Amino acid sequence: MTDVPERQFAWSNMWAAPEDDPRSPGGFDDERSMLVGYLRDYRLTLGMKCADLDAEGLARRSVPPSDMSLLGLVRHMADVERNWFRVVLAGQDVPRLYRKETDRDADFDGAVADPAVVEDAFRAWRAEIAFAEEFVENTPDLAVRGTMSDGNTIAAREVLLHMIEEYARHCGHADLIRERIDGRVGQ
Repeated sequence: MTDVPERQFAWSNMWAAPEDDPRSPGGFDDERSMLVGYLRDYRLTLGMKCADLDAEGLARRSVPPSDMSLLGLVRHMADVERNWFRVVLAGQDVPRLYRKETDRDADFDGAVADPAVVEDAFRAWRAEIAFAEEFVENTPDLAVRGTMSDGNTIAAREVLLHMIEEYARHCGHADLIRERIDGRVGQ
């Protein structure tokens, strides 16, 4: 068993003091700004959970037998962003970044403590976020529909809501993984 840091709470352990937090305070005026704002905040949260860790820390697995790590979560979310925004909504025929038919967990399995793997993961994640943000910004109506692999269609607003849910779930995982790594806790 690895050494687990003693749990401590202090503002110094938090990701950001409330006055320095880059996430929005809420107060959105309409559907689009609410969905985009909450998704942006969860994306920022995942990035904050990964901050200040080296390749070894980012690739550290949560608890056996899980292969989940912060780096694996970043790789997973890059693929999720790519699938929903490029493939489903924009109709692009692009391959998955990490997940493969022969290894559905390749996003996690390939999350190894190599600085080049870390750099690639964060570059890919940021690129997919940039594409998604531009796509949504240029979509005049969130009722626009994309086609999923099963042939069913889905509205952009539902994809945004699904992405909020996906990030919320994985940010919860990231909370626990980060606390296990160095005891850091917080929003």
